[in-house]
Amino acid sequence: MAWTSLLSELAKGTVVTLTVSLAGIAAGMLSGLALALVRVGRVPVAAQAVTAYVSIIRATPMVTLALLIFFGMPALGVRMSPVLAAIVIISINTSVFQAEIWRASILDFPRGQLDAAHAGGMTSALTFRRIVFPQVWRASLPSLVNEMTLVIKGSPAIAVIGVVDLTRVAVRWTTVTYEPIPPFLTATIIYVAVVMCLIRVQRSMERRIVAKYGIL
Repeated sequence: MAWTSLLSELAKGTVVTLTVSLAGIAAGMLSGLALALVRVGRVPVAAQAVTAYVSIIRATPMVTLALLIFFGMPALGVRMSPVLAAIVIISINTSVFQAEIWRASILDFPRGQLDAAHAGGMTSALTFRRIVFPQVWRASLPSLVNEMTLVIKGSPAIAVIGVVDLTRVAVRWTTVTYEPIPPFLTATIIYVAVVMCLIRVQRSMERRIVAKYGIL
């Protein structure tokens, strides 16, 4: 087996995995926050619709969602490249889980601080931006990072729509060489390294938060 070729292909697959995963996570984080605010704000009709949407997507496997979006959307006149579709799929999948993380943190926010901010003449938008969000973000950090690691580990689901990610590269090498251990073992090591890097970043951020605020 040509190790240089294997490592080169796995490196390309790693780049694809990280690109679609991180882009999907970023989009999912923003949309998840928006979904959480709609639910917490109890917006008429919209809150009920969001609740139903979150429940349905949470119960849908990512593989099924991938097939539905990539092969179903063209029937509605919407066509996407496999990579773009993968980002959309991941963002939709993770957004509902992140929405629940955001919602739980917002609901746990001390009501007294909100009353004090409103008594001081701050608008709801300013209160959220200056007081609520900074604290909610810090409280949500461990759960958000945990969700990120789950997304990265679940990203091989996008291979069903033709995206050549890290796992798909390992599968290809296995079918060509009939040697499953080297490619899959190397892919596993790469996944572990990526997840460990995320955890280290989380811990570093937590230490900085504790050093600055004295509390997470």
